[in-house]
Amino acid sequence: MNKPDYLKSYTQKVQDLQQEYDEDEALSLAIGGNFEAGGLLEYYLLRQLGLQRGDTVIDVGCGSGRLAFQLKEYLTGSYVGIDVIPELFNYARKVTKRADWKFYQAPGLTIPEPDNSADFVCFFSVLTHLLHEQSYKYLAEAKRVLKPGGKLVFSFLEFYIPSHWAVFQGSLNDLNPDSVLNQFISRDGIKSWAQYLELSILEIFDGDKPHIDILEGVVTWDNGAEMSVKGNLGQSICILTK
Repeated sequence: MNKPDYLKSYTQKVQDLQQEYDEDEALSLAIGGNFEAGGLLEYYLLRQLGLQRGDTVIDVGCGSGRLAFQLKEYLTGSYVGIDVIPELFNYARKVTKRADWKFYQAPGLTIPEPDNSADFVCFFSVLTHLLHEQSYKYLAEAKRVLKPGGKLVFSFLEFYIPSHWAVFQGSLNDLNPDSVLNQFISRDGIKSWAQYLELSILEIFDGDKPHIDILEGVVTWDNGAEMSVKGNLGQSICILTK
């Protein structure tokens, strides 16, 4: 059996969406939709975890700029957006209008930034689409670029959460061999990864339980659902540090 090819499957997904929708809609749907709501919650999560205005953020799998768009008015420090699809990070560059920020495609599973340079390294909806070996290599790279005391944040899918199980059922019914992989990660696996990478687990949040402080107003999802005071992204969240 051939291993899933995340670059091939995502490239095809983006091309299919671009044929059916206008640019804004296609490149929002390419990252799962909810461009504004998802970005706000990711931004609020980083603020909750101590993000400062002058920090350096590396956003692996930046997509079309969901997080970057929400950071553009707050973050005066450096931002690096990495993605495998040029159409996505070029769109992110366009909508953020931050000439001082970097957006690029990195070779393989690398983060081509200096050692000990980032306050935050983020993987939102990234490890959910990779093989475990690929995720581990990415986390090792994230550790390298992370400053001592910096935070590594990633989202993941778990079998015991009902909404995540629905994702698994959808994969069972999907007969297309080139579909984007939906990968699940156990907490035991995360503990082992952290142990061997010599990282510490600061917190793990259930994806279906509100845990993100909403700093302003109401967050409205594409389907009309609203979150206030506390919110959640849907995927579970793990925070590591070195």
